[in-house]
Amino acid sequence: MTNEWERYSRQMLFNPIGAEGQKMLSESKVLIVGMGALGTVASNHLARSGVGHIVFCDRDYVEASNLQRQSLFDEQDALDMLPKAVAAEKKLKSINSSIVVEGIVTDVTAENIHGLMHGVDIVMDGTDNFSTRYLLNDVAFQYGVPFIYGGAVSSRGMGAMFIPGETPCLRCLFPTYDASGQTCDTIGVLSMVVDAVASQEALMAIKYLTGNKDQIERSLYTIDMWRNDHFSMGFGKAVPACPTCGTKEFPSLKASEGDRITTLCGRETVQILHSGRLDLNHWASVLKPVVQEVKETPFLVKAILKEGETLVLFPDGRTLVQGTEDVMRAKSLFTKYVGS
Repeated sequence: MTNEWERYSRQMLFNPIGAEGQKMLSESKVLIVGMGALGTVASNHLARSGVGHIVFCDRDYVEASNLQRQSLFDEQDALDMLPKAVAAEKKLKSINSSIVVEGIVTDVTAENIHGLMHGVDIVMDGTDNFSTRYLLNDVAFQYGVPFIYGGAVSSRGMGAMFIPGETPCLRCLFPTYDASGQTCDTIGVLSMVVDAVASQEALMAIKYLTGNKDQIERSLYTIDMWRNDHFSMGFGKAVPACPTCGTKEFPSLKASEGDRITTLCGRETVQILHSGRLDLNHWASVLKPVVQEVKETPFLVKAILKEGETLVLFPDGRTLVQGTEDVMRAKSLFTKYVGS
């Protein structure tokens, strides 16, 4: 047994996994979308468990307010304004250098999600909004791979694993969602709830990848750790008219012009997608004479405007307009400083 395998000895001594299960983990690939609270905890478990290939995407950068619950980041990451995907990749590679870790700085959309699915065995939810979850649910069921859902807010959490051909999908359970619902940025969240939900997500992935699918509960579990409440709701049957697992229309995979502008709920931020990539050096020089302050890193340009808002430009063509949820004002500022 090599040193690489000896590091997993305590996990391999657990009989349901053993040497064969560990080998299966080493040959597996997991896609995580969202490297915030849930994503950092889940990816940490998967990396330490020896999942052979972990790829994750995130559109944001590390800020001080993330450090309370996003366990892979530290104060220096926030000071450096590192993209979360970059900071997480660095930390996970230092945790386990024997696996493949890929961090991608991007907003996952209907246009680019297919390019992320090659060889993926499980799609895992690390997001904070149902619009993206529907997208992940649709692509997972189109490709016939499981989708693990998780959510945490306040002291409450929930999660489930949806397996194409065997269970209903997320859209069967939640046909619609309230876009103005509660989020971590509006009512807060306890880090312990995040840990519990993300650990359960990682555990479901480990069970599935090691051939222990029969140990995965076919239900939506919910917890309230402050009130000491927990219960599970059985899935029931898939909905025949469900556009994802029933009629297989996969509506969230159909890109639209409206996808260029996204309001990040509860964050006073509007994301606008530019028509092409952005040269950060060019935009730093363009913005410096006309705004209050510009901060430049290899990964983004942050411009504090005289109007009070902030623009954050990424090389993949995204701009965050921070300080407003008014789409028209965000578009006006974007057009004034960046263009169409």
